[in-house]
Amino acid sequence: MSGHLYIVTAPSGAGKTTLVRMLLENDSGIRLSISYTTRAPRVGEQNGREYHFTDATSFRGMVERGEFLEWAEVHGNCYGTSRLWIESEMAAGRDVLLEIDWQGAQQVRKLFPSAIGVFIMPPSMAELERRLTGRGTDSADVIARRLAVARDEMRHVPEFDYVIINDALQQALSDLLSVVRASRLRYEAQCVRHAENFNDLLL
Repeated sequence: MSGHLYIVTAPSGAGKTTLVRMLLENDSGIRLSISYTTRAPRVGEQNGREYHFTDATSFRGMVERGEFLEWAEVHGNCYGTSRLWIESEMAAGRDVLLEIDWQGAQQVRKLFPSAIGVFIMPPSMAELERRLTGRGTDSADVIARRLAVARDEMRHVPEFDYVIINDALQQALSDLLSVVRASRLRYEAQCVRHAENFNDLLL
């Protein structure tokens, strides 16, 4: 039995990380892929929890050895997803979630065409700017760059299967849970998960 692969993408400030955390709290059947990154840890982050933190030289070595399912450079830092871990989890029948950008999503879809893509969007650019400013961690110049990048990222939304507008957090969570539940009810998934029932009922 093969598990499902979910790709969740969003511009910075759209609430992706919060929604993914809440999804995992509500559905123990999904495993979150922990990416590797060359960026420095932020206050409160732990190696192996938010990211596997590594240096640029080690990261390049992993790229050359083909250890990443996908990787990309974002805001001057590199991020990559472990190919071996993903394949092992899915082969064991476990659902896996990737929290990656649109570039990574394109790379993953080439290897896993059946991956389920979900794009999280903010309700407006004004709200996105308010959220980024409210963090209090970035300068005005950095926020301006992030907003420009966000516009470019959101132009790729047609490439995804589902779109969730994160205006009200609880509603957005309900929408995300609905996507997961519906995907598990697909005929192909149910045939595998409940093979004995199908053999009995469809004789």
